[in-house]
Amino acid sequence: METPKKEGWERELLEKLAAGSLKEQRARRRWGVFFKLATLGLIVFGFWYAIHYQSTDTTVVGRHTAVVNLNGTIDADGNGSASVLIPALDSAFAAKDSVGVILHVNSPGGSPVQAGMINDEIVRLRKQYPKKPLYVVADEMCASGCYYIAVAADKIFVNKASIIGSIGVLMDGFGFTGLMDKVGIERRLLTAGENKGMLDPFSPVNPAQKAYAQEMLSDIHQQFIDVVRKGRGTRLKETPETFSGLFWIGTKAIDMGLVDGLGTVDSVARDELKAEDQVDYTKNEGLPERVLKKFGVAVGAGAFEAMMNNQKPTLR
Repeated sequence: METPKKEGWERELLEKLAAGSLKEQRARRRWGVFFKLATLGLIVFGFWYAIHYQSTDTTVVGRHTAVVNLNGTIDADGNGSASVLIPALDSAFAAKDSVGVILHVNSPGGSPVQAGMINDEIVRLRKQYPKKPLYVVADEMCASGCYYIAVAADKIFVNKASIIGSIGVLMDGFGFTGLMDKVGIERRLLTAGENKGMLDPFSPVNPAQKAYAQEMLSDIHQQFIDVVRKGRGTRLKETPETFSGLFWIGTKAIDMGLVDGLGTVDSVARDELKAEDQVDYTKNEGLPERVLKKFGVAVGAGAFEAMMNNQKPTLR
């Protein structure tokens, strides 16, 4: 005999299914909130860690060689800027147990302003700490603005195949007037001040403005020459090509008196400073800066700045 089903069983089943579904949704929301909070916590911790621990811990006991690294282009915004390198150099010289400083470089050059500021600071620090020598050790390249910085050192050491020199200044850009004529584009440039649109890439070259720019480059070039002569002194063996913008390999640069000899960071620390233990004082770019650059917070401004940088004098 079939047992009669309890009245309203359909309703009870639906209520159980609804309750189970609601419970599952609540669990998913809780886990979702948890993961979001965990992600936010990791991001906050990352920024906190970057702010507090982005610089190298230089608390050491005993005599050591202080090392500061310069890699890449010398400009106002990156790790090759004066605002990054000068504090690192200050800390390296000021450290009680550092017996000397090695500036480890690999750079094609860059801003003459940044290079000049770093050169001036090295000269000042060498006077303030006369018993702590500063040696430059070059890897692949120490050219133009990088060499501008290097000549402030007590000695410069290179690899036999390093690229050295390029004592010159350039200002590069593009001209589009011929192309604009071909496609029928009219340039409409309004300025207040007859030279405000100087070297505009969409306008014909103005001979007077070109001569003015060339004079400016010559003045900066002369500053570069004066710094090299002062830094290298009687070691420099000048020829008509020395300040022409040419560059040479390490062995040739030694013969020309542009550098002092062959060496690496390890060999200079061991043989020149007699302190094989090394401490890196380089102030590296922190996580917040890397995140902002990665996500392109200022893409438009960066594009505009890149275009304008073509009109800036450059030591490279």
